[in-house]
Amino acid sequence: MTTRAARWATVQVGRHGRAVSEVAADLGCDWHTVMDAVVVFGEPLVNDPARYTNVNAVGLDETLHVREGRYRRQRWSTQVVDVEHGQLLDVLDGKEVATCCAWFAARPAGWCDGVSWATLDLSNSYRTVFDTMLPLAVQVADPFHVVRLGNTALDECRRRVQNGLFGHRGRKDDPLYRARRLLVMAAERLTIEGKERLLGLLAAGDPAREVWFAWNAKEVVRQIYDHTDPELAAAWVAEIARDFTDESMPIEVRRLGRTIGKWAAQIVAWHQSHVSNGPTEAINNLVKRVKRTAFGFRRFEHYRIRALLYAGRPNWTLLDQLTPP
Repeated sequence: MTTRAARWATVQVGRHGRAVSEVAADLGCDWHTVMDAVVVFGEPLVNDPARYTNVNAVGLDETLHVREGRYRRQRWSTQVVDVEHGQLLDVLDGKEVATCCAWFAARPAGWCDGVSWATLDLSNSYRTVFDTMLPLAVQVADPFHVVRLGNTALDECRRRVQNGLFGHRGRKDDPLYRARRLLVMAAERLTIEGKERLLGLLAAGDPAREVWFAWNAKEVVRQIYDHTDPELAAAWVAEIARDFTDESMPIEVRRLGRTIGKWAAQIVAWHQSHVSNGPTEAINNLVKRVKRTAFGFRRFEHYRIRALLYAGRPNWTLLDQLTPP
């Protein structure tokens, strides 16, 4: 393959996200020939020290890399993302604390001290990474995952009450099963008829009003993000942690209250920073798109290079200056 063809193939596979087999068919060559060219010309681009410099807000999240072996063992990867600019900084092999800490330790002197915000999805592992490597950064819990905690607690409560009353999972004629979609809707989006129907179904299938308490708890959690006042948010979260752990509450709500109390500082931090893990989730979607195009990866090196070429914003003007070894 000529150098010009190798550069063209790198752009097609990396920048445009095309399949290696498709590009190989266009060039009339073997899959390995194209992939070798992408590795040779792609590595200097993704490892370029000038690809990113100062990062003010960083996020971590994991995604499934591959299932391997006879028992389809899951192998994960961690994406490090600049959440302010939506740029993939790196892809790490695994989601262990030591792996992530090693990446931050390898950054230039003073780089970690320049990070002001660290976003995460209520992961204890990533919290340990930030505590260890970014002690000066303020950790921010992602609002979507906080609200999802309330929805999860509500759904678990509904399932438990359903099984306790009827001795089976929800069926189409069961009141709580019929109410499942109305329960997870935001209260302000329910019509008058929808709210009356929900209350009627709860009256028929929730005699102890446990699901009703869980539904109200979910709405209270959502109200954390109805404003941007940090002091009001801190008081509201403290009240939630206190009231939800009362013995009169369902067990799912009590567990929700303990979790919110544990992450209170990170939840309130959103009202100061207004950054979330949303850009990290968006980058994860781009990485998954690369994986779908390739029909999966077996070699992590190929996975990392192609993900960074597609979502890492390399300086493509450097490509013409690169020569094969």
